[in-house]
Amino acid sequence: MSFEMFLILIAAFVCEMIDSSLGMLYGTILSPVLIIAGYDPIVVVPSILFSQAIGGIIASLGHHKLKNVEFTLKEDVLKRLSDLGYIETFKRSTTRDMKVVFVITFFGIVATIIAALTAISIPKIALKTYIGILVLAMGIILLLRSKFNFSWKKIIGIGIISAFNKGISGGGFGPVVTSGQLIAGREVKESVGSTTLSEAPICFAGFLTYIIKSGIVSWRLVLALTVGAICGAIIGPHITKKFKSEKNIRLGLGILVTLLGIWTLVRTWLI
Repeated sequence: MSFEMFLILIAAFVCEMIDSSLGMLYGTILSPVLIIAGYDPIVVVPSILFSQAIGGIIASLGHHKLKNVEFTLKEDVLKRLSDLGYIETFKRSTTRDMKVVFVITFFGIVATIIAALTAISIPKIALKTYIGILVLAMGIILLLRSKFNFSWKKIIGIGIISAFNKGISGGGFGPVVTSGQLIAGREVKESVGSTTLSEAPICFAGFLTYIIKSGIVSWRLVLALTVGAICGAIIGPHITKKFKSEKNIRLGLGILVTLLGIWTLVRTWLI
């Protein structure tokens, strides 16, 4: 492995560790860094999508094991539901966390494929401006401590918008999904864990779309990013587990998302 690939591996490790603990920033950081380093965006985006899919699966297992999020009900509960019939058992045995993942994933995959197919036709400056404003708005809402009642319509909207961002730019998924869930009434650890798992199949869908569409892939880059993401994904859930005050973490995420939105706009228009 070359020194350049080693540095990329380390960058992926750090970014995935942050992403799997906070539910955001892997693609948002790596995408511009790799483009600045000289890589073509058409190579960068699918490489990020594939590596984050692998990292997301591993991190999700960690979140579930550490009980940051509940993707399945306990065995005794499932046994009590076994007499209800297959359909009713499925409905009742699926936790809210898993249902959120299903909804975000289903609508997100459709939005990601559409985004990947239209990535070339949208002006980059318009796209980055849109994402910057959207993320900034999410951060401000978090700082204002606005929290609305949970609804599936909100979750569907969050899934569509965030996945479109992901498929077209490689980033912008986590900040919208994680902060969006918090605004929609979910708790911090649940939001982070659900974001991590729902992002994995969406990333796979985006990756396959790019490969089918362009046939361009740098497997050296994919390998370096994936190894780094796997290592970071092992550590991230343990950091989430240590979160104590939901109020303080929500405030911290609000500040982080707000700064991220401002930085996106500054980098788009002034740098």
